[in-house]
Amino acid sequence: MGACEGLSSVRYLSLFPKSSVYAFEPIPNNFLQILKNKKEYSLENLNAFELGLSSKKGEATFYVSSGKPPNKDTPTDNSTSFGNKSSSLYKPGKTKEVHPWLKFNESITIKTETLENFCIDKKINSIDFIHMDVQGAELIVLEGAKETIANINSIWLEVEKIALYEKQALKSHIEEFLLKNNFICILNKMNHIAGDQLWVKKSYFNNLSEEKKTSLNRIKSKTALKSRVSSTFGITKDKIKNFFKF
Repeated sequence: MGACEGLSSVRYLSLFPKSSVYAFEPIPNNFLQILKNKKEYSLENLNAFELGLSSKKGEATFYVSSGKPPNKDTPTDNSTSFGNKSSSLYKPGKTKEVHPWLKFNESITIKTETLENFCIDKKINSIDFIHMDVQGAELIVLEGAKETIANINSIWLEVEKIALYEKQALKSHIEEFLLKNNFICILNKMNHIAGDQLWVKKSYFNNLSEEKKTSLNRIKSKTALKSRVSSTFGITKDKIKNFFKF
């Protein structure tokens, strides 16, 4: 969710080639790059959708980011950008204070769908893992899951302690929602502004073997883990494999 160019999807399918990955990206140029990567890497199990997930079906204004951080070279093949990874359903708030190089010069109208509607339409009965990077829209995406939230085993998402986008839900709101829906936090890697969390369905965790629980708890205790796993910063195969030893 918030697949950008689809590089994380490429990585997941390289590790789990028999899995089915569903990539959601509402920005047309990014979406075309996903299709290009799907073809380049022959990823038949990568299902891409030019959609933004939200709490309701319809259309919405989407604020498109751009720009280049200091000391970052522009990719020669235009396959990866840095400034396009902060686009959101919410207007930028303190985002530009934290990252002065970011620009929001464009807004577009996108199609939105709920996760529940999507799963019903595609006959998806359960979800093993969600990777969510939706820049402040995390809670409305989760709310759009509705009854489907009970069929999700694990969620990796970015949360903020301060409002980088206007009217976004903060870390405490997302934690309240996930705890209410019987998830437990396995990893909480935060700085003073933002960070990443890994949540696992409590019933799913309780049904794991003791060995697999130990593996998850080992992840929780690691402090050297990078605070982000987006395609901007990269992610190693070993780290992903550790997440999924269960």
